[in-house]
Amino acid sequence: TGNKTSAIVFFILGFSHRPDMKVIFFILFLCIYIITVLGNLIILLVINMDPVLHTPMYFFLRNLSFLEICYTSVTLPRVLVNLLSSDTSISFAGCAAQMYFFLFFGATECCLLAAMAYDRYRAICNPLHYMDIMNKKVCMQLAAFSWICGNLVALGHTTFIFSLPFCGSNVINHFFCEIQPVLMLVCGDTYWNELQIILAAAFVILMPFLLILVSYGLIISSILKIRSVKGRYKAFSTCFSHLTVVTLFYGTAVFIYIRPKSSYSLDVDKVLSLFYSVVTPILNPVIYSLRNREVKAALSK
Repeated sequence: TGNKTSAIVFFILGFSHRPDMKVIFFILFLCIYIITVLGNLIILLVINMDPVLHTPMYFFLRNLSFLEICYTSVTLPRVLVNLLSSDTSISFAGCAAQMYFFLFFGATECCLLAAMAYDRYRAICNPLHYMDIMNKKVCMQLAAFSWICGNLVALGHTTFIFSLPFCGSNVINHFFCEIQPVLMLVCGDTYWNELQIILAAAFVILMPFLLILVSYGLIISSILKIRSVKGRYKAFSTCFSHLTVVTLFYGTAVFIYIRPKSSYSLDVDKVLSLFYSVVTPILNPVIYSLRNREVKAALSK
């Protein structure tokens, strides 16, 4: 009932439908978590220690690496605990906190990827004035805006969803407190709730994505004007890592959030959620270190 909502205890279904795979899942997720944290920590340390990497591009990459550590830490430690324990319960407040931080870091990453695209646009289209335009103050403002925007989005979504009345089943068919499976436990018709969430998600996801598309449209136009093939390749190679991360992150996020509840398939969504919440953070340090000469040179030092 609505007035007893805050007393609800949820149970996270997770991967309990495959009890024979629990040990394998635990080892796999533990390895992924350790590699993600260590990989992103190495990127952070390398950027901090090498003066050559104290540029706007690496300032944003440092933010992204820190973000990925936080992002993964919201879900994976809890998944690991649930795989070892028969008690998969999570309190109402605990579920709300997990959703808040997951949305906070996810929305921040959307904005941060847009800021990184803007940085690449300035570097390629305005190379002579790049360091003047992307000065320390501008970089700090763009990063701060990303974190503030992520916080406001997460606070709004979480407050809205957890102010709704819950009744009936308290089993979350997911491996963490994700929006769609939690929304399925709300009493009554949730059509307008869904619509508001979809519209808000569309704004948060698509607005930064449109900025990225515009930035890369201008970048491609500028690259095509470069006469030498070597010059074109060099200009595009500075964007390749960022483009790869954008494709991985947005490809699954758009499919997960911007669609009606009637089209949900929770088993499919679990796999997709694993991809953008677990796989993408582990790939980021690999993508940026293997495709980047300056990072590889700093690592070798």
